[in-house]
Amino acid sequence: MRLFIWAVMLIMFFYTIGFSITLWKGNSKKGSIAVLFLALAIVITPFIAVLK
Repeated sequence: MRLFIWAVMLIMFFYTIGFSITLWKGNSKKGSIAVLFLALAIVITPFIAVLK
């Protein structure tokens, strides 16, 4: 089950980082930074909530 959680978390993280890069290239710097913070939250939250 932990492997599944890690896999889902990494897929969501990489997808969100890819979207952030797309926004950055499209000259939406503020949106890119906001999405980057969202990606970091995707990585940090499971440590606090699920993977104690």
